[in-house]
Amino acid sequence: MSGKRLNKQARHQTLLRKLEENPLLTDEQLAKELGVSIQTIRLDRLALGLPEMKERAKSIASRALGGENHPASLEVVGELLYCEPGVGGLSRMVAEPAMSLTRYNVIRGHYLFAQANSLAVAVADAPHALTGSARVDFSRPVQAGHVLLARARVLEKRGRRFIVEVVTRVDEHEVFKGKFLILALDEKYLTEESLSLEGNDTDRREKND
Repeated sequence: MSGKRLNKQARHQTLLRKLEENPLLTDEQLAKELGVSIQTIRLDRLALGLPEMKERAKSIASRALGGENHPASLEVVGELLYCEPGVGGLSRMVAEPAMSLTRYNVIRGHYLFAQANSLAVAVADAPHALTGSARVDFSRPVQAGHVLLARARVLEKRGRRFIVEVVTRVDEHEVFKGKFLILALDEKYLTEESLSLEGNDTDRREKND
């Protein structure tokens, strides 16, 4: 942004344009781009009736999934920020003290797995899906208070199978990486007492790809 400061009307127009281009811009990022304080951005948003980034992200995710009551939206561990079925998604989770080991300030691994796995299921382009297999790596320990940002990408689709990669970061540091095989289910299987995940032998071999 140049040293010349915009007047209020021009700033509002610029703010609206930038949020139209990228609704996930934070107040901090907007303040830096427009060369004003974060408080000024917040006041501008209030004047224009614009929600904060979290609410904008929830709205995007809800529209992509077809409504707030979509099962994938309700079952994601953490806060679903963005989801485009068949393409990818983004979720956020704050590591709470209750998630940590008793003797250490280190978050238990199954919380990281749950965030990533639930996001992988959400981005599969299927109304009903389960995890067939997973290969995961825990890169570095996570402590209480850390903010976990998980990003999912659908790498491949083969019939009813989706290969989804999820990478979780704390700031710029990668803390978790997983490759998930997600299986889309026929609705008729949901009424049976046991769900048959056919082809699991193949799924297990894919862990070593």
